[in-house]
Amino acid sequence: MEETVDKILDGGLKVCQSRRGYRFNLDSLMLAHFASVRPGRLNMDLGCGNGIILMVLARLYPATRWVGLEVQPQLAQLAQKNIEQNGLCDRVTIVTGDVREAHHHFGRASFDQVIFNPPYRKLLTGRINPLEEKAVARHEIRGSLKDFLAAAGFLLKPSGRAFVVYPASRLAQLVFEFRRNDIEPKRMKLVFSDRSSRAQFALAEGRRSSREELSMETPLFIYEQPGVYTEDMKRLFSELGRSPSCDGG
Repeated sequence: MEETVDKILDGGLKVCQSRRGYRFNLDSLMLAHFASVRPGRLNMDLGCGNGIILMVLARLYPATRWVGLEVQPQLAQLAQKNIEQNGLCDRVTIVTGDVREAHHHFGRASFDQVIFNPPYRKLLTGRINPLEEKAVARHEIRGSLKDFLAAAGFLLKPSGRAFVVYPASRLAQLVFEFRRNDIEPKRMKLVFSDRSSRAQFALAEGRRSSREELSMETPLFIYEQPGVYTEDMKRLFSELGRSPSCDGG
């Protein structure tokens, strides 16, 4: 597998990625920034891909521990390589396994927080990419939103929190699946490409066995004009790339 090595966040991280296969994009960085990470917590990244979210948050919050679950062996190996080359092996563990079988790998209520960027496209919609890495990442071939939230419901401790990014057009389904797994939506932020576009994504936080109360945050606009990031996006990159927090959040 041909790879590239990309330095991101002002050189704070080095990311090995497949040149032709799955490569992380902005939604992973937006989700990492949206997540509220607390010190001393054990966190799970469901479907961790090449480990981008794990690396960003483990680097930024040293007083946290992380586990990444990835169904594609080649991506799990790449995530492990990334964790090693960024010196995070003492706090990050990569497990190869299926989200739909998370209960075979981990105990019930064993994590404080779960984060995930699931496949967005229904199995029978759109063109499925001939490259398996991209196809599994984009289409619900090896797990749907329902499967990811069922796993989160199983893994989360009481009052544990789940963080997800999902298409705004499927927001109703997201809320439904949250509640079906006893995870109450608590915080949301809509993401727009620019000020003239419709909402593209919803960033959402849910809390296990919590009461009803939802906070809608100020929306995030990605571009000021074509190819030019907004000040909010520039601030997001800056905050993700800042020096690691000494207290973990």
